[in-house]
Amino acid sequence: MPASPTDHLSALDALSPVDGRYRGAAAPLRELLTEGALIRERIRIEALWLLELTAAVPQLPGATLTPKARARARELAHDPDAAAANAVKAIEARINHDVKAVEYYVREQLAAAGATPATLELVHFGCTSEDINNLCYARLLKDARAKLLETLTATSAELRELAHRYAAIPMPARTHGQAASPTTLGKEIANFTARLARAAHRWQSVSVLGKWNGAVGNFSAHVAALPEVDWPAIAQKFVSSLGLEYNPWTTQIEPHDWIAEYCDALAASNVIFIDLCRDFWGYISLGYLRQRALPGEVGSSTMPHKVNPIDFENAEGNCGLANALLRHFSEKLPLSRWQRDLTDSTVLRNLGVALAHTLIAWNSVGRGLAKLEPDAERMAADLADDFGILAEAVQTVLRAAGIPGGYEKLKELTRGRTLDAAALATFIDTLPLPPATKARLRALTPAAYTGLAAELAHRI
Repeated sequence: MPASPTDHLSALDALSPVDGRYRGAAAPLRELLTEGALIRERIRIEALWLLELTAAVPQLPGATLTPKARARARELAHDPDAAAANAVKAIEARINHDVKAVEYYVREQLAAAGATPATLELVHFGCTSEDINNLCYARLLKDARAKLLETLTATSAELRELAHRYAAIPMPARTHGQAASPTTLGKEIANFTARLARAAHRWQSVSVLGKWNGAVGNFSAHVAALPEVDWPAIAQKFVSSLGLEYNPWTTQIEPHDWIAEYCDALAASNVIFIDLCRDFWGYISLGYLRQRALPGEVGSSTMPHKVNPIDFENAEGNCGLANALLRHFSEKLPLSRWQRDLTDSTVLRNLGVALAHTLIAWNSVGRGLAKLEPDAERMAADLADDFGILAEAVQTVLRAAGIPGGYEKLKELTRGRTLDAAALATFIDTLPLPPATKARLRALTPAAYTGLAAELAHRI
């Protein structure tokens, strides 16, 4: 079949930036989530089922494969050659059915290897297209998760190292955008580290299911052909051999509930990354974090001084794009009219797009983190400007001493005002507290008022 003008598009011609501008960043997923990858996985499943079927039901005519046919089936089950996907697409162009084209391709390959006509009839035996498809997507998504978790693990490790390194650097906190009780930079990074660890565990814990039970999930054709065979047991053994959890309760399609859970859990991870990007963007804006300028890099086309937080902005945008798709998947895929409709088919083909935007985002976060340095002096200066943020400490000491009205006294003193060290010390001297307690409060500074923040950061 002659190549179409769009068969070999350059990155500049790609309609989606996943295969254009971000082609390199998305490359690790290309071997798993492209149409070529799906076709090769379909070939593997067809071949694996033939090998399983002929071993499990030896009474079938053709179950005894010739040595060459068996060897070829094993090759197809392990690693279809590079030309396989194009060959299948050529068949599909003639018959207009993607999975049937795979069946015909496998039959052609086995016939060329000397398989008997009876053996060729066992290719796709008892299968509906969704028996093949659901197992393919399950295996590919499982492998894609493992690939993405490598990046998530590396990013989490970088965050953990930063949390430890900056555990004791005091930093003004912001609640409602306003100055609040101080924290440390490391503790704030530790918060994200812990959240991402929990999110990764949730995503990794999603069971990957597969079904193998015929046209509407009842083994009807199987039983009609060989009623004495325990087909559910064979199906369960086959699905489990692929590293998947067997789902015996389905219509024509596996219900996709697990894919919804998978996408929802991944989207939750992206929400955490969006939160991280916005916080770090804010700290850069406040001058608490500096970005190392890279030689030759331009920050603005007109303002030469700019070093923009583009990595965190890029990550936020790509997480948002990914989540728009992931949330759609989680809400749409479990819905199918009666025993099946085809609306899931075109949607499933976009799983790779969502995961690619996720990977692009996570890599951008990694690049952004690698450029950061804290400006401890800037943070210390902001902390020293307002001793009013120690009001929480003073009023809590008053509560602990059983002195009534402490909160109200501090509110009257500090709310809407900037308080320096001398003014706070004068106020402390008026309080009915033991001299030692007053001395301890007068010695307290905003930079030292971080509680167990450093210890908590080191614990992560």
